[in-house]
Amino acid sequence: MMDTIQNLVSNVMGMQWSDYLDILVVALLIYSLLPLIRTPNMMRLARVVVLVIVVAWLANVLKLHTFSWIVSQVLAIGLLAFVILFQPELRRVLMHLSDMTLSRFTDVLFGTNVSGVNEAIITQTIMACQIMSRQKVGALIVFSRKQRLDEYFKSGTLVDASVSEQLLRNIFFPKASLHDGAVIIQDGRIAAAGCVLPLSDSSTLSADLGTRHRAGVGITEVSDALTIIVSEETGGISVAVGGMLKQRLELETLDRLLRKELSSGEDTHKRTGKRTLLHGGKKKEADGYEKK
Repeated sequence: MMDTIQNLVSNVMGMQWSDYLDILVVALLIYSLLPLIRTPNMMRLARVVVLVIVVAWLANVLKLHTFSWIVSQVLAIGLLAFVILFQPELRRVLMHLSDMTLSRFTDVLFGTNVSGVNEAIITQTIMACQIMSRQKVGALIVFSRKQRLDEYFKSGTLVDASVSEQLLRNIFFPKASLHDGAVIIQDGRIAAAGCVLPLSDSSTLSADLGTRHRAGVGITEVSDALTIIVSEETGGISVAVGGMLKQRLELETLDRLLRKELSSGEDTHKRTGKRTLLHGGKKKEADGYEKK
């Protein structure tokens, strides 16, 4: 045991500055890709990669020469098939790395966080959801986070407007032309409306859920976005994050969840302050949910 520790210490002491830089870069890369690996599609992709690595390693350790030759041939052909089959997932990984780099550059240069959502946006969204829930108006609101959703803008209408309760309600008004699609909020603004989202095919979702709920979950399976769904049938409010759906949320729970998942670092420190919510059509001051 002592020999092992001594060897470890000697190896660490013998490391050069490039070795430390190498470890730091790899750690940052792994940390940056963790949010993507949590999505179901990326989990499947990760399992395939791990399985191939384990099989190749076992074949080499057990000296299964014929099987190792077969695996090497499969890998030679399978690399191309891998790129073709998982093209959407690989493209999202590259987009995520590009967006992450742009975000970090913006943070350093301007001291801002493009993915943060301020207090006013969350409050306006909750007010709109409360009224639409009471009136049983269906709605699908998507919050873009680190991973940008520009590719879905082309399926809807570009808006580029400030987030307000009145505008959200007007977009999802049953007779409005954009009410059937999704609103995407990105960079703190309503970027697009009437957008078409990928539907989830998860077997864990209830068969009673309609297209709106499956689209709300689907976009969180292929990105790190957060979605709010208001049911047209029941008026219930749901939130989807990471492919998981949380249904029948109370306003206080919705408020707490949005502030936890979306608030920028500056707003996070303000959670213990007062917040304005609508209750029965009247404004009410609510204490912060974090207790010291």
